[in-house]
Amino acid sequence: MAELEGNCLVGQSGGPTAVINATLAGVIEEALNYECVEEIYGSVNGVMGILNEEFIDLASESQQTIRGLRASPGAALGTCRFQFKKDADFERAIEVFKAHEIRYFFYIGDNDSMATAAKLNSMAADQGYELRVIGIPKTIDNDITRTDHTPGYGSVIKYVATTVREMAFDNDAVGQGDYVSILEVMGRNSGWIAAGASLCKRRDHPHDPPHLIYLPEVPFSTEKFIEDVKRVLQREKYCVIVVGEGLVDSDGNYVSLGSSSMDAFGNVQLGGSGEYLKGLVEKGLGVSARSCKLGIAQRAAMHCASQTDADEAYLAGRQAVIAAVQNGESGKMVTLQRGESDAYVCETGLADLGEVSEGTKRIPEDWINDDGVSMNYPFVKYALPLIQGEVDAHFDNGLPAFSKLKRMPVEKQLVAYAL
Repeated sequence: MAELEGNCLVGQSGGPTAVINATLAGVIEEALNYECVEEIYGSVNGVMGILNEEFIDLASESQQTIRGLRASPGAALGTCRFQFKKDADFERAIEVFKAHEIRYFFYIGDNDSMATAAKLNSMAADQGYELRVIGIPKTIDNDITRTDHTPGYGSVIKYVATTVREMAFDNDAVGQGDYVSILEVMGRNSGWIAAGASLCKRRDHPHDPPHLIYLPEVPFSTEKFIEDVKRVLQREKYCVIVVGEGLVDSDGNYVSLGSSSMDAFGNVQLGGSGEYLKGLVEKGLGVSARSCKLGIAQRAAMHCASQTDADEAYLAGRQAVIAAVQNGESGKMVTLQRGESDAYVCETGLADLGEVSEGTKRIPEDWINDDGVSMNYPFVKYALPLIQGEVDAHFDNGLPAFSKLKRMPVEKQLVAYAL
């Protein structure tokens, strides 16, 4: 495959994770290896930066800053939940690419981001503009299809499981068979994050917390919930519950909505399942209950990030550049796949962007025990390797010191675009 000379552009989209910047570092450091890549630009706030022609010069950043991204949470380029609404938005993007001689576009994001990348790839081809587009998966929800797991997932479940274990020590100190703690975690349509809390159970201690896990994959029953909690409190001094925000009843309705507002992709803004369960406990059992909502803390917890996750996020970024520049691939997403050996090994592959954006990956039914509130060994075998190792973050005066880009702007070439 002949080398394609020109500039490359990388963007970040959707909710940040503890390791999305490690992927960015992988893209930058690999792109620096190729003479055919003349400039390396970053799009400020995802696709909004493309429409607004707001790019920064990533090659001007210091090597120390780029290395520091591997241990920095958030999204260094800025992110967005903005979605292209009309063909004119895509046409504007191609116009901007042409004006800046962008020949390689790398987009780090979730399902919706992959759909955007797929259409940009096809539109460029239709116009005869030579552009190589590679998507790089990112989401704490772990719900992107065609990849074994997603960068960001290992770190969030490491943090959630750690939080549950710490809560358990608090509850053990104050519980007298009448104390319930509820931890609400993210997960709109799948329970991967809530399920990850099960990793803090010790193999020889089946009654370790979390005692109950409620997943969007299992229809919620109020009556069963009360009986579940009652059974645990008859046996234990306390009960720790983990619930996904997307908990639904037997009719598929969310049991609790934080608000009626919608995000840019038409999704209802969720939140409140923990408070909902708290109310059921207090009313149905008359015992003390506390609800804790981790919110954005779970996706920014670099102090408890997984080294395995950070390494794989970085690998995905590098492999995206190799696929586009060395191998001439386009219209693909980098995937993470398990090797065939007994010991955990992560390998990379490619999937068509159009196929990736279709559907949501949910937890296999046979990974959930018959009681509907606990996970079995296949899930543990799947998830445990993803939380191994601790990121060696730099500290300054007792607090973590994260890397921040200086954001040298790239000169605009076109007239402003009306969003």
